[in-house]
Amino acid sequence: MLYIGILIVSGMIGGKLARLLKAPSVTGYLLSGIIVGPAVLNVVTTDTLNSMGWFSNLALALIAFDIGAVFNLKNIKKLGKKVFIISIFEAGVAFIFVFIATFYLFKMSFAFSLMIAAISCATAPAATIMVINQYRADGPLVKTLLTVVALDDAICIILFGISFSLSKTAISGESLSLLNMISTPLYEISVSLLLGCVAGIIFCLSHKHFKSDDETLIALLGTVIVAAGVAMKFSLSPLLTCMMVGAMVANLLGDRKRIFHLGERFCPPIFLIFFTIAGATLHLNELAHVGLLGVAYVVARSLGKIIGSAIGAKLTSSPRVVSSYLGLGLLPQAGVAIGLSSIVNSSLPSIGPKLMTIILGGVVFFEIIGPFSAKFALHNAGEMGKRE
Repeated sequence: MLYIGILIVSGMIGGKLARLLKAPSVTGYLLSGIIVGPAVLNVVTTDTLNSMGWFSNLALALIAFDIGAVFNLKNIKKLGKKVFIISIFEAGVAFIFVFIATFYLFKMSFAFSLMIAAISCATAPAATIMVINQYRADGPLVKTLLTVVALDDAICIILFGISFSLSKTAISGESLSLLNMISTPLYEISVSLLLGCVAGIIFCLSHKHFKSDDETLIALLGTVIVAAGVAMKFSLSPLLTCMMVGAMVANLLGDRKRIFHLGERFCPPIFLIFFTIAGATLHLNELAHVGLLGVAYVVARSLGKIIGSAIGAKLTSSPRVVSSYLGLGLLPQAGVAIGLSSIVNSSLPSIGPKLMTIILGGVVFFEIIGPFSAKFALHNAGEMGKRE
């Protein structure tokens, strides 16, 4: 209990200081974690952090549930094919570039390269949205950007599920036959989604019996936590399961906005602690060994996002401002990337520490540079001050 309190207070102070310096709050949370963690003051020890794994799992389950809202079928129809094609290309090219850089140029293991490539697809919309609102921007670029970032993390979680399954097989030493490469991920993904579907339907059917917001929130948290727990018990993907719970709520309930809003009210302290824990878990001693590899990750991911979104925009005949500047608004990384790297860190210890160090370093870099790149894109697209 004491250590949770220390993480909350230090994270809150770090977040406040970050905002005073015009930096994203998540950067402050991460740096606060580094200071109170084993790397600096060691107030929160490694053993204490290891005992908090359940907290990270809770935060990830809630993040995945929230991402499920993207799969509302009515909204998907409104988005149209263009946005899906652009999203697939910008995520896919980033995946390919990062995999090539780590596997072929730096000779990292297949599992390491696969996992970091999957995580590279994630985008954090908060920094970009903040810039859009600050400069009251609107136009084709802004509209495309807002819809692409909504789909981005969902694509990332699906790619992560496939990559995680393949990486476990590769690390275990089993032969990666074509049958294994197809059947193992297919089984894990399909059963995870089925479990989430069942849990989501049960919540939606019982929803009418909840008489207050408090009852609804308790039932929602119970559903998400039980679904994630069952998935973990049977070596399935709790992320995909909870994402499907969110998708069911987004499609089956008329007051879905109220349900997701209730979840958002509960989440801020959970996410603050989660990001502070992530910072405390950072292996600073790994930084000396990942210098060039970290730079390669940043460069490969940036090029992948920029080139991939340009290709997707060209193929869909999107306006020139979209093909020229969309990728610059997709650079920030935060919550989902940190969460996925923490899963790798705890589940695949042979590759986890180095991977998490690179991802957290990348998060700090992209969260600092992201608002500036977004401002540059909006300015050059001529969309600043266009919102009425």
